Amino acid sequence: MAHDLDHVFSALADPTRRAILEMLLEDDMAVTDVAEPFEMSLAAVSKHLAILTRAGLIHQEKRGRLKWCKLDPDAMRAASVWMQGFGQFEALDLDGLERFLAQELGDTA
Repeated sequence: MAHDLDHVFSALADPTRRAILEMLLEDDMAVTDVAEPFEMSLAAVSKHLAILTRAGLIHQEKRGRLKWCKLDPDAMRAASVWMQGFGQFEALDLDGLERFLAQELGDTA
């Protein structure tokens, strides 16, 4: 599971990929439609889509002559469940989070 979470968080680290996921919240989209609002080549957008696919955040399928993208919520759900484990902290209690991490990871300082 940790390996899967690594892929999810790595994919989510890029603002272009987050924007693509937001677009796919609305509906399935053809790759060419996904690429349209971005000022980059179709090949560059396809690389972003490949990363999202490897992370399990989307899946792609061929429909006729077009490749379509669809949001797959399972990987995002797993990341959300993992992050909810930190819900014991107040929203602004960064000191508490730091203490927790130091305890869990062993204070190396």
